Amino acid sequence: MKDVIEHQRNFALVNHQRLHYLSAGEENAETVVLLAGFPQSSFAWRFVIPRLAEKFHVIAVDLPGQGDSDLPVNGYDTETVAQLIVALLQQLNITRFNLVGHDIGAWVAFPLAAQFPDKVIKLALLDAGIPGITLPDALPIAPDKAWKTWHFAFHIVSDLPEMLISGRESIYLDWFLKRKAKNPDIFDEKVMAEYLRIFCRPGALRAALAFYRSLAQSAEQNRARLKERKLTVPLLAVSADQGSIPDMATPLRAFASQVESLTIANSGHFIPEEQPSLLADALQIFFTA
Repeated sequence: MKDVIEHQRNFALVNHQRLHYLSAGEENAETVVLLAGFPQSSFAWRFVIPRLAEKFHVIAVDLPGQGDSDLPVNGYDTETVAQLIVALLQQLNITRFNLVGHDIGAWVAFPLAAQFPDKVIKLALLDAGIPGITLPDALPIAPDKAWKTWHFAFHIVSDLPEMLISGRESIYLDWFLKRKAKNPDIFDEKVMAEYLRIFCRPGALRAALAFYRSLAQSAEQNRARLKERKLTVPLLAVSADQGSIPDMATPLRAFASQVESLTIANSGHFIPEEQPSLLADALQIFFTA
């Protein structure tokens, strides 16, 4: 497959923050915006982008605190981040778009669609519990489930994760990425080097953990926004047969009026890298239906 280096790297100054994003496809085509999760970046979409770019204008954004975007001190609650992404798209003269979020990217994508339903054509959420919506307040402690979610409590603790991970970033990333994938071989030496590069930027660890430390605020925002009405944007809930959330769709139906369900076979948590062709095909079908 084509690699990410064939696509254009871009930087934009938005609300005094520099955001990095990848772009591909014809600018006059319908837009698809891709948001990645922890501990990744827009690089995670490198195999999905070429497939989507055959029909769409694709924008894959590094969230603040992620990839090559700036690492601000605060502003990691998901409504604030969603507003920043919309401001970037407005700067690019993109007023309507399809939206895809994986993991933390899904945390941002959901409130973005809730805040700006007139801008989001369709929404796809990949293998993620949404704060205040489908992410449980009490995480499982059974050994067969806890290994998928233990990091939430760890990341929320102040200072300790930085002290334990700093200088051992490669060990942490190796466990985190390879343990949650069905086939750890997808994270080869070249891929691991890129994720280690962005994870080791000064301030990057603190910024990445800030999304978790803002969970309570993000959850309250989501609950308040959906208190009176459901999300109306058509939603595709994508699970993986060996991922973190076995059934994305069912709990989301209590909060969204139009939910389609899809389970990607032979995949762990990192669907865009583990099954990029299946995912890209499913997204094309959903967005063009």
